[in-house]
Amino acid sequence: MQPSDHRPASQIAGSAVFPHRHLTGIDGLQPHEIMFLLDEAEHWVEANRNRTKSDKRLEGLTQINAFFENSTRTLLSFEIAGKRLGADVVNMHAAQSSVKKGETLIDTAMTLNAMRADVIVIRHMSSGAVRLIAGKVDCPVLNAGDGQHEHPTQALLDALTIRRRRGHIAGQTVVICGDILHSRVARSNILALTALAARVRVCAPSTLMPVDIEKMGVTAYTDFDAALEGADVVMMLRLQNERMAGGFIPSNSEFHLRYGLTPARLARAPGALVMHPGPMNRGVEIDSAVADHPEQSAITEQVEMGVAVRMACLDVLTRRARGVEGWA
Repeated sequence: MQPSDHRPASQIAGSAVFPHRHLTGIDGLQPHEIMFLLDEAEHWVEANRNRTKSDKRLEGLTQINAFFENSTRTLLSFEIAGKRLGADVVNMHAAQSSVKKGETLIDTAMTLNAMRADVIVIRHMSSGAVRLIAGKVDCPVLNAGDGQHEHPTQALLDALTIRRRRGHIAGQTVVICGDILHSRVARSNILALTALAARVRVCAPSTLMPVDIEKMGVTAYTDFDAALEGADVVMMLRLQNERMAGGFIPSNSEFHLRYGLTPARLARAPGALVMHPGPMNRGVEIDSAVADHPEQSAITEQVEMGVAVRMACLDVLTRRARGVEGWA
């Protein structure tokens, strides 16, 4: 599907530009809806960089970050995003929750709903858990990662990074390499980038490559050197050992030998943008010399874009509750 099949977001008025109540995934979003969120995030990039006076448009609203799976970067990013918009932000950690005492997901959803939050950000270890909770609460829900399903704001911040650094997304050749099988980041990025007309290649050992991945509109490789030829963007993924039950690779050193992004390997894609969603396993999927490359690495910029994207999503999803004109 090409972005040209849809009207630009700028030509669509009010809530019609983004009619969704929740953001549980990239799946189901139209290209113009993805572009709209990226355009909204652009405003916050500049506002954050210029250190302009905080915008308090979410003042008086309560944001609950319910993280049933450990996170540092994503939780901190959502917390900063909410606070910069003036929201009252409450963090709920899994170790402190009643889930540890055997509470069911439905009971947790009912408990969160009874707290009358205005927006809930959820990270959960089970695929589909966020969508289930979204169907049980009365406020917007944002998916901060659910199992091996999706991580939509990561895909949006990655797309924003690519657009800002490369000028556009359509026509870019993006290589996603690493643990494709267990990666919700890979899935959401594939959905977003193919919707925006990028050419996506995925590369992994056969044991870490999903069956029939080509049905998602990508080209699959097991040879990393071949995948890198002509690449504009190289996105590395960490090995998700916590989701593996068995011997998916012989060893970390063997994986690095065949799939690690080294300076010599990066030379096959001169000028390519290097990305990683973090946390990085330096010396496994990526060498420090590549991760810290002053011109080609966009890894720290991805973190910056994450705050802007999450500010945009929190703003857009709460516009109806705030009575913003055109969003009734």
